[in-house]
Amino acid sequence: MCSLKRINKYFLGRIEAINVTFLKNFAKEEIIMQRKRIPRRFWRKFTKTKLYNIIPDKWAVKIKYRNHFNKKLDLKNPQTFNEKLQWLKLYDRKPEYTMMVDKLAVKQYVADKIGEEYIIPTLGSWDSFDEIDFDSLPNQFVLKCTHSSADTVICKDKAKFDKELAKKKLEKSLHTDYYLVSREWPYKSVPRKIIAEKYMEDSETHEARDYKFFCFNGKVKCFKVDFDRFKEQHTNWYDAQLKLLPVRAKKIHNTDKTIDLPANISKMMELAEILSMEVSFLRVDFYSIDNRIYFGELTFFPGSGLLPFNDEKWDEQMGEWLVLPCDSAVK
Repeated sequence: MCSLKRINKYFLGRIEAINVTFLKNFAKEEIIMQRKRIPRRFWRKFTKTKLYNIIPDKWAVKIKYRNHFNKKLDLKNPQTFNEKLQWLKLYDRKPEYTMMVDKLAVKQYVADKIGEEYIIPTLGSWDSFDEIDFDSLPNQFVLKCTHSSADTVICKDKAKFDKELAKKKLEKSLHTDYYLVSREWPYKSVPRKIIAEKYMEDSETHEARDYKFFCFNGKVKCFKVDFDRFKEQHTNWYDAQLKLLPVRAKKIHNTDKTIDLPANISKMMELAEILSMEVSFLRVDFYSIDNRIYFGELTFFPGSGLLPFNDEKWDEQMGEWLVLPCDSAVK
């Protein structure tokens, strides 16, 4: 098998002659069919090459899934939660999904659905980091990009704020195409901007605990609470009856540490179901700050459909909860 360097050199040097059919055949015959004879380290590197960026979405998700779980992705008859999320990436594409993942545009969408009172105030938006007028911002604020996730920058004190570190993180995000990373189609056309939001912190917990509701066909079946996120992240999972679940995920410090759920948890579930109506799967995130609910974000593919459950039964259980459009997964 050719080295990655030789593969890139050969194909990218002939980019004008490459078409979708050719790439599909290459991905199917040269990569997918020979997968068992190629070391996993090859696939880890391959998903970071330019060639990976130009192969069809279907083959990209197959490669990513098999590299992650070391097993074949079944798109004809998906059963698990992660498999069905991959199917939804490819076959459930509605124009409004782009607005729903846009960190700025989604605010008006959510306000129209449940009310303006749940929206965290936006302090400004810019096309680049250098355009940010820090003098106009309060002493505490939050920066994030509109087209991505996990790039949040928090300023609790302007005098101690590391602008260079923030610039490096946000500019890297601005130059990253999050659609190409795992073929999450809704992100493909989101305008890339940096926004500033009001800093939020609960006076009792001294943080903004993140309540993430997993909505299956418009109904909350379970949710998780992320806390101590900027120390050593902890996560508790609960069912819709607020019972603590023994769900565990790799790479996250899970715990059954007892925490008090806010009095408005049922209201958050009600709002999550309103926002997830007519969507096969949607994760709806809220914060509870001093007994007030604030909207966080909407996510179609948690963990990009590569959630690392320690016990596969949860992948299977959530797969049972998720009914795909048209009552059939066959494409």
